Amino acid sequence: MITAELVRELLEYSPETGLFRWKERPSRSSWKAIWPGKVAGSLDSKGYLRFQVAGRTHKAHRLAWLYVHGEWPKGEIDHIDGDRSNNAIANLRVATARQNQQNKTAKVNASGFRGVSKMGRKWRALVTINGRRTHVGIFDTPEAASAAYEAAAAEHYGEFAYKGRSA
Repeated sequence: MITAELVRELLEYSPETGLFRWKERPSRSSWKAIWPGKVAGSLDSKGYLRFQVAGRTHKAHRLAWLYVHGEWPKGEIDHIDGDRSNNAIANLRVATARQNQQNKTAKVNASGFRGVSKMGRKWRALVTINGRRTHVGIFDTPEAASAAYEAAAAEHYGEFAYKGRSA
């Protein structure tokens, strides 16, 4: 497992932008195609920035945590704004797997709101708690149902609750 010292020796990290840049290597370095000052990494198919350090591919958000805090995160790393490529340290927090799933944007549904669905002429709000869908209420508008969903999610999930439209 790589250490914070090794990452700091090889890379510069900007806590404000979340970008890593390669540092100059001693001439005895055997790594190829790494240039001083070049931004490290590329986006994978899921939108995470990844790059290799010491022969292993790592996600940049986990390396950012290691770089700043000096230890690997104990749990998952949540991107607070939901942007998987935004690795600014202020946008990262340790989360459980369940917490990390709560603030992800949902797939677009007919209402355009997470946890809200059409029920006849009304709108129903459901929130998932411990893997079970829980009825929140029936409302005249999707906005009212969404507000009720967000209140229930905030009560149960706190700062990790999803806020806003689906997409």
